[in-house]
Amino acid sequence: MVIYLFIYFVNGSYSEGNTIVGTVSFRLTKEVKVKSLSVKAKGDVKAEWTEGTGYFQITHTAKRRYFKVKEYLIAKNGTVLPKGVHTFSMPSSFKGVYGKIVYMFEAKMSRSWWRPSKVKKKINFISKTFQQFWEVMVNTALTRHPQSGTVSKNIGGLSQGRVQMSATTDRNVCTPGETISVVAKICNSSSKNTRPKFKLEQKTVFRCNESTKKWVMNLFKEVGETISPNSERTVSCQLKIPDDAISTIHNCEIISVEYYIKVLNNFLVTSHPLRNKTALTNNNNSLQVSQFLTVSQVYLDISFAVDPEVVFPLVIVPSRFAAIQPGEAVEPHPPGTTVVTS
Repeated sequence: MVIYLFIYFVNGSYSEGNTIVGTVSFRLTKEVKVKSLSVKAKGDVKAEWTEGTGYFQITHTAKRRYFKVKEYLIAKNGTVLPKGVHTFSMPSSFKGVYGKIVYMFEAKMSRSWWRPSKVKKKINFISKTFQQFWEVMVNTALTRHPQSGTVSKNIGGLSQGRVQMSATTDRNVCTPGETISVVAKICNSSSKNTRPKFKLEQKTVFRCNESTKKWVMNLFKEVGETISPNSERTVSCQLKIPDDAISTIHNCEIISVEYYIKVLNNFLVTSHPLRNKTALTNNNNSLQVSQFLTVSQVYLDISFAVDPEVVFPLVIVPSRFAAIQPGEAVEPHPPGTTVVTS
């Protein structure tokens, strides 16, 4: 009987062209005739979502297999293995894999009259396109260069005037856990109060034939102090990239992941809430209006299409690639182990 079966990778992550090096081990409590022992590596990407309800419900699905490699450590004709610990090297390899896909390594032992024993371990795959991208950036002196943008809007209606905003970031490429410095200079020549906002957005797009599905998530948000009418102010923000942020994905036809830094200047709408609804109802109109106006003003932070906004694209790359120089080899991450019992 198989007590346990586990996979051990010498390296914790792999890229195109690397060889998977590791160990498949299992312990037997008695002599067992094994029909076969195989290892399999594969990479897949899949997107799926549903639209509509009832008879009008449509499911969109797109998938692609990038590779599948299978090797037999013990041939199909079977062999008898004695009691004890058994160890085999894993010779399988892969290359040319792109995008946010699932890479899985599976070891399977088949026995007569027994259900197969399996163990699976995800392969931490990091595409070499990041290394190529980084080398191009280094060679063209574009790595981590500052970004700047300016927007100006004339405001009509009750908030007549002009609002101008200039914003800068200290880099266009970063790694998870880093902090980006963002500075905005705002000239508020309108008659309304405004309030600056800084955001980091992650936009994921899923594609299936002609259909697309977008998912936008805010990873960071900071709101600045109110800027009075006819005034000017310079505000700054230290934007922290989450430690668990996934890398930008731009080389997969089914799924893409992009990041944007947004600097906004929202107009604040003045509201006068009722303090005592019962008293106002029982009094005449003149008293009602008087009491209404004595209540302190409340500013509602509402986003409008007219709000000035500067958007900066941001590329997030793995830390291991951001530290390399052109032509330098990349060392994989520390090893990991998966154990399963049966």
